[in-house]
Amino acid sequence: MKTVTGPTDRVVVIGAGLAGLSCALRLAGAGREVTLLERDGIPGGRAGRITDSGYTFDNGPTVLTMPSLVDEALGAVGESLNDWLDLMPLNPAYRTYFPDGSQLDVYSDTDRMAEEIALECGPAEAAAYRDYVGYLRRLYEVEFGDFIDRNIDHPWNLITPNLFRLVGMGGFLRLDRKVRQYLTDPRTVRALSFQAMYAGVSPLKAMALYGVISYMDSVAGVSVPRGGMHEIPVAMAGAATKHGVDIRYDTEVAAIEHSGGRASAVITTEGDRIAADVVVVNADLPVAYRDLLGVDKWSLRRLKYSPSAFVMLAGAKAEYPAIAHHNIHFGRSWRGTFEEIIDRGEVMSDPSFMVTCLSKDDPSLAPPGRHAYYILFPTPNTDAGIDWQTETPRYREHVLDTMERAGYRGFADSIEVEHITTPLEWQQRGMAAGAPFAAAHTFMQTGPFRAGNLWGENVVFTGSNTQPGVGVPMVLVSGRLAAERIVSR
Repeated sequence: MKTVTGPTDRVVVIGAGLAGLSCALRLAGAGREVTLLERDGIPGGRAGRITDSGYTFDNGPTVLTMPSLVDEALGAVGESLNDWLDLMPLNPAYRTYFPDGSQLDVYSDTDRMAEEIALECGPAEAAAYRDYVGYLRRLYEVEFGDFIDRNIDHPWNLITPNLFRLVGMGGFLRLDRKVRQYLTDPRTVRALSFQAMYAGVSPLKAMALYGVISYMDSVAGVSVPRGGMHEIPVAMAGAATKHGVDIRYDTEVAAIEHSGGRASAVITTEGDRIAADVVVVNADLPVAYRDLLGVDKWSLRRLKYSPSAFVMLAGAKAEYPAIAHHNIHFGRSWRGTFEEIIDRGEVMSDPSFMVTCLSKDDPSLAPPGRHAYYILFPTPNTDAGIDWQTETPRYREHVLDTMERAGYRGFADSIEVEHITTPLEWQQRGMAAGAPFAAAHTFMQTGPFRAGNLWGENVVFTGSNTQPGVGVPMVLVSGRLAAERIVSR
């Protein structure tokens, strides 16, 4: 494994997102002097928070899987997740709704989920589900250690016995095809394959190896911290500060000072120069190359990005007792939806969308008798050329009309507080192509073909646009992989 060269005593980390915090904790635990610079006034990066009129909203990820990865990061400085966070398992993990009027609850407990499928789809489908879960477990065991949880410098690093096992399991077939080898009901197929969109790829085109996301999500279990997802970076930042990390909020970085491939300092927009032996960058990688390093890396200009999202955070009087914490509403179209968003760069004509009631399991996130909602509609990213400055009011009405038809009666009239994020705002927050899910996990943007996390002699990247990829579990792993480039020598 390649590592940085030269001294590593003083490390500057740019960005207090989950990956930057994961890395900083491990560096502090290894005895490094760590300075963490964050342009916002709070930690979290994409896992941020908005408070308004008594409402508290997560404005980034709302799904926590693999909490053991948070525990591992805290453990690097001798802390425990249980001392910092109060996790609430979600049962069901999702409630899925279909255009024929049926619904299917998704439980991480295999027996309970099999009972749900038997009731809604029949005993044969329930038996097939059990077989598919067995496949996903094997897939995770084969894939995680060799292909996700390690630094990969060259394609030949993948040549291990598990690569041949992965091939034999059909890991390089299309995910949709592999799922349908087990499941036949279109409802179970959708409920157990839509997670590929988290990797920015249609389930119809994603490789079957991305079924590991479905495993993490719908088999290993989904939870949420009391207080919301933002409590995760709050806890990690608190532990980092406790163990000597110097976190400087409201500090924006203008440039990384470097010569001959070696970084020597970080320059802030206020003109401060912070000397460093190593620089870790948790800013979005393509933007960091351009704006912080001043390097025009041709391969980054060719990246294919994931779809984006229109997100509405709404504090509302309306309550819908029948919904779960996370609710996925599928439109009639399946293949057509992905073709519109990904291939043609168009908004969905027959939307599928997610509604999360943030206050469902934690009433403290809204005033008494009120509720905090997070509504996400997938959209094309900014490369599609949609003018969101003019399109946003029209699309907002489309979102509210769609929700009304899906059963959220009177929602629009009950809104008291509202915050909207479009692809344009994601881009303004520093995400290339306005894509919060980063570069899509196509074959040539996966594993050793994804942008590497080491530049020059002593600059290390972390976050969703480098290895291993996008999603809360992946960026937490990314932080550890970045730390290993510095301390594993």
